[in-house]
Amino acid sequence: MGAGGEPLLELSGVRAAYDGITVLHGVDLAVDAGRVVALLGPNGAGKTTTLKVAAGVHPPSGGRLLLGGRDVAGARAGDLARAGVCLIPEGRGVFPNLSVRDNLWMMTFTGRTRAEIEDTAYTRFPVLADRRAQPAGTLSGGEQQMLALARGLTTEPAVLLLDELSMGLAPLVVADLYERVADIAREGVAVLVVEQFATAVLKIADHAAVLVRGRVPWQGHPDSSLHAELSSYYLGSAP
Repeated sequence: MGAGGEPLLELSGVRAAYDGITVLHGVDLAVDAGRVVALLGPNGAGKTTTLKVAAGVHPPSGGRLLLGGRDVAGARAGDLARAGVCLIPEGRGVFPNLSVRDNLWMMTFTGRTRAEIEDTAYTRFPVLADRRAQPAGTLSGGEQQMLALARGLTTEPAVLLLDELSMGLAPLVVADLYERVADIAREGVAVLVVEQFATAVLKIADHAAVLVRGRVPWQGHPDSSLHAELSSYYLGSAP
């Protein structure tokens, strides 16, 4: 929770558009510190746009974006990053021709030393220590995702935004990654995860929301009834 018990991150009536075409039609979503919220929905629902608005990468055209209870709608991505918001975009975003160590060292702009950055990364993801001299592009997909997470966590974020963590990865690798995400949340980080494949994230999610055509028609605890809801929304039979 933020000050006074409010959610650490909250979107209230958020609207967003591209070239005058509205893609988010009043999204309401809240993420508490130490909790994992899964944002689910079919392709084209507006999930990535929601993350981009939350990270300041795309400006909202209406509504409020609250960080610790303070309205930061329209703030620049760099300002939100300094305030504790970290976005791990789809596609991992590592530098493939640089070594694992060099990828990590690029995060020294956060004010932490190279040694501190490496120690934090290798403690959380020991396999990266074994690969430290290896070009990042030669890592497995799961290892590249670990490197992307390690780089992002260097900023010691209060809010972690994850876009399609499971993309292109085997189910066992995805399950391991999400267990690590759950560990991050237990440290007090508010985590918002965008996923198309619900089963990948629901085992660790405290709350789930379904986004369809820029609206949230359902949200609540991710119990067994959610799967029936998802089937209807994904297949287009829900109102």
